[in-house]
Amino acid sequence: MLAFVAAACTNAPANSRGHGDGPPPLTVLTHVQGSASSGDDIFLGPAGGGYPAGPEIVSTAGRVLWFHALPAGEGAADFRTQTYRGQPVLTWCQIDAGGRPGPLPTVTDYIYSDRYRQIASVRAGNGYTTSWHEFVITPRNTALIVADKVATANLTAMGGPADQKVIDGVVQEIDIATGKVLFQWISAGHVPYRDSHQPLPPSASAPWDWFHINAVHLDTDGNLLVSARFTWTTYKVSRRTGAIIWELGGKQSSFRLRAAPGQILDSAGEIFAFQHDPEPIAHGEYTVFDDESAPLLGQRLPYSRVVTVRPNLATHVATLVSSVDQPEHLLAGAMGNAQTTGNGNLLVGWGTLPFISEFSPSGRLLFNAELPPGVSTYRAYLLPWPPG
Repeated sequence: MLAFVAAACTNAPANSRGHGDGPPPLTVLTHVQGSASSGDDIFLGPAGGGYPAGPEIVSTAGRVLWFHALPAGEGAADFRTQTYRGQPVLTWCQIDAGGRPGPLPTVTDYIYSDRYRQIASVRAGNGYTTSWHEFVITPRNTALIVADKVATANLTAMGGPADQKVIDGVVQEIDIATGKVLFQWISAGHVPYRDSHQPLPPSASAPWDWFHINAVHLDTDGNLLVSARFTWTTYKVSRRTGAIIWELGGKQSSFRLRAAPGQILDSAGEIFAFQHDPEPIAHGEYTVFDDESAPLLGQRLPYSRVVTVRPNLATHVATLVSSVDQPEHLLAGAMGNAQTTGNGNLLVGWGTLPFISEFSPSGRLLFNAELPPGVSTYRAYLLPWPPG
């Protein structure tokens, strides 16, 4: 479904040609009349299967509205609409898997106008390597992005080598106009290496992707939500000091985890594992895309799902309130997201699985569509376009 570049480190989508210059078709399997899908369009970044890769807008009937084919070897992730300087824009992370030596691809974040013209681009500062996992434009016209830092760590305290190469996760807030770094957070300064569930590589010279940061979002109070795939944790981080306010899941969770009636924890006793995309919603709850598997690392449930979690700061209990399972009961080995729409429905991109689904607040499947075999999209969104 994806070409993986240094699979354990980047999981970056790549573009290979074999079906002409058009994007892969999206086949609608289910479309219930009156769903939110009826009025908006789907934003995705298809890759794999021998088709061209690139940002794509497609109607919920499967009709391609816009597609920007990228050169072979490149891909697009996190494609969506956002607002920049009061105007609607299109944004995505563009990956060139062959653009630099070493384990990390070259990535540039792009902003295009509603006339499909580039108006700005963003890259990580301070010498770090931009990651393709996140590009958020904040209300103050800055960019929240993630990056990677290759470093050397002494892991003898946990039975590892004294000179292990590691990949640390980095969050940066960047002034889009100037490229100045306004805020920076590095995982190794706040999270111990022993919190990782990722096994050490056979050689100290092979970079250990121990954290694998794959999301940073604004919480409702303006602080940050940071997701680390290989610690199975969502961190709430102070946007002012960088201190961790709480940890949800993982080896040092700030909360005891429980499942509401009708819900289940996974085989590790966790609400999620190898997760992506923590999103704040109403009433102090969060949705998380729960992969529950990773290549070569096994599975904790036999299917992927989206979970809704309610952490209680007074009782220090986090409750799995509800969940929706992958409709075909399949596992996504990587990627994925869940977007709560304006009417409370849930739009899910199933990562490495070639499906996009929409559920009602009660969990009823309203919309389900399938890409061709071998094609996937890092995230999928349901959004209005063009702007009114």
